[in-house]
Amino acid sequence: MAGKRKIGRGVAIVGAGMSNFGMFRDKDSKDLFAEAFRELMDSVDKGLDPRDIQAVWIGNFSNDFFVHQAHWGPIIADLTGLAPRAVTRTEGACASSTLAVRDGIMAIASGMYDIVLAGGVEEMSKRTTEEVTEGLALATSPYEGEAGFTFPGVFGALANAYFHKYGVGREHLMNVTIKSHENAPLNPKAQFKHTIRDLMEARKEKARKKGLPVPEWADEKEALFDPAFNPPVAWPMHLFDCCPISDGASCVLLVAEELAKNFTNDPIYVVGFGQGSGRGLHACPSLTSFEANRQAAAEAYGMSGLKPRDIQFAEVHDCFSIAELIHIEDLGFFGEGEAYKAVAEGETRREGRMPINTSGGLKCKGHPVGATGVAQMYEVWKQLRGEAGERQIPGRDLYVGATQNLGGTGGTCTFTIFERR
Repeated sequence: MAGKRKIGRGVAIVGAGMSNFGMFRDKDSKDLFAEAFRELMDSVDKGLDPRDIQAVWIGNFSNDFFVHQAHWGPIIADLTGLAPRAVTRTEGACASSTLAVRDGIMAIASGMYDIVLAGGVEEMSKRTTEEVTEGLALATSPYEGEAGFTFPGVFGALANAYFHKYGVGREHLMNVTIKSHENAPLNPKAQFKHTIRDLMEARKEKARKKGLPVPEWADEKEALFDPAFNPPVAWPMHLFDCCPISDGASCVLLVAEELAKNFTNDPIYVVGFGQGSGRGLHACPSLTSFEANRQAAAEAYGMSGLKPRDIQFAEVHDCFSIAELIHIEDLGFFGEGEAYKAVAEGETRREGRMPINTSGGLKCKGHPVGATGVAQMYEVWKQLRGEAGERQIPGRDLYVGATQNLGGTGGTCTFTIFERR
């Protein structure tokens, strides 16, 4: 049974690094991973000799398509000076790097290794928007692809199902968007560092300079309802409901629990992790829930002995605004059909009862798909250690955080719970 699984040997994160996220014409995947790895090295409080790293796992979805280069495991091992150690590439669409961490955890828990590096990288900006859309669509099921679904179309369908089931509308998605854009400017590594209000003012100033009519939006929602400001992509998904095309890399250093204090006095422990697989949309039991999410959550909660109410904050996979609502219901943070109310009432803001995506989320931090899962863990690492700077969750003694990562159209979902002791 899912609830009976336990980690046979404790595992901790003792270092973490992340590149800036964005579209970098002058950087490649090696540059980005080197940036993340250098930060990881600097983050290990008591120092790290890279020669002590015994194995590596690297998540990458489809640099084969995006930059016509495969076999990223040994490339990264060579880059970081870790060859000839064993290195393995993992692929689970947008959950690729979380699977790298999962494999690293199991390798340590089994006793095979004591110290491993796990991370991910993706380089997407060298392709056109149309080409990136095509590349990402490789993660849909064959039935979805044959029907012409791209990811905006998939999540548009899920949004319409949610709207129909719970009687809500686009304005409720806007609450997610506005929150994400308020968190991201506090994250120096985020791709989009502007609030919706900032973008409104920039649009007005541009109109003034060109001698054009200046928009007179009363507030953020009025601007987001304006198709000139926020054009449709795949109804009801509009531009500001969608995450961007991104380049980036991230990594963490995993060690056996009994060794953690050799590296830092403030390790972050992995206390639960779960993974589930999902069916194609044509066979899903519901379009307002991910079956794989619930499987992953059941495993992680069972392993940790914790319940949803014990999680103090989380990073969830908000590739589209509707996804955040579905995930925080699937994970048990809010009841079915209750997430949109919670977001509207401010419960998921940094100062709210259950902060969600303090990093700005995929929506604003960016979504280089192979790096996303570990980038979420980087944010939890920062928050739990009190090192998140301006975006640090205020007024809370944080000791439990979590990450939820989705691959494809729900085909792969993971949930990981972390604890500071």
